[in-house]
Amino acid sequence: MALASSTTRARAPSFGRPMARATRRARGRGGASAALDQVEREVRDGAVSFVLLAGGVGKRMGADMPKQYLPLMGTPIAIWSLKKFATMPEVGEIVVVCDPSYDDVFSSVAIEKPLTFARPGKERQDSVYNGMQAAREGAELLAIHDSARPLCALADARRCFNDAKTHGAAVLAVQSKATIKEVNADLSIDKTLDRSRLWEMQTPQVMRPELLRRGYDLVNSKGLEVTDDVSIVEHLGERVQVTPGSYFNLKVTTPEDMFIAERLMKEQGDAVA
Repeated sequence: MALASSTTRARAPSFGRPMARATRRARGRGGASAALDQVEREVRDGAVSFVLLAGGVGKRMGADMPKQYLPLMGTPIAIWSLKKFATMPEVGEIVVVCDPSYDDVFSSVAIEKPLTFARPGKERQDSVYNGMQAAREGAELLAIHDSARPLCALADARRCFNDAKTHGAAVLAVQSKATIKEVNADLSIDKTLDRSRLWEMQTPQVMRPELLRRGYDLVNSKGLEVTDDVSIVEHLGERVQVTPGSYFNLKVTTPEDMFIAERLMKEQGDAVA
């Protein structure tokens, strides 16, 4: 499918020098590869089946195509993750979950990893299940990533891989910066939650395939709905380790997010190439 330019428009937020300094400190002078090399690799080469979820509709973006295919710095958002994670030696294959009309968007990109396609389901958990089924047998870990997160640092992903190998399941996350309150049906506040214990889940979410399969057996047998992948493992009563990530690993869901992501990419340079 040929991708047209988006007509989405929004006012660009102001960043200034503090954002530039913070980004340079976070990524370092050597770019993504140098930062990745500083993290010890505990997962063997090719042990990870990487599932890239690219079947979402993205209604909040208000564009004429799903958000993950909108151009970001001249490249579809989803392709940033495809190219980036294909460089990790731990990743043995990439399974893209997308509508068949977008297969060529991915297959036209030159990567040195086997590429397989699976089809999206009605809900996220259905899409993840289809991606899991399409992954090769024998993988040590299954990593699931939102294609609308083009700014994930590979060093953070490697730490998450390492934690999943140790604990069975791990997820990148950041501590909540906002005050979160439980609200009643009439919109009155019920209570304020302890922010020190609240974390916002990101992706990749990584687990041993056998854990995810057992989790799906349980979830499907009870007719449960889950909104993220490690929740399936949680239903088994198994431990899920949080790997502290970065606030830069944002999910592009609104026009404002697009402006932020583009500015971050310009500041990071080869850290996202």
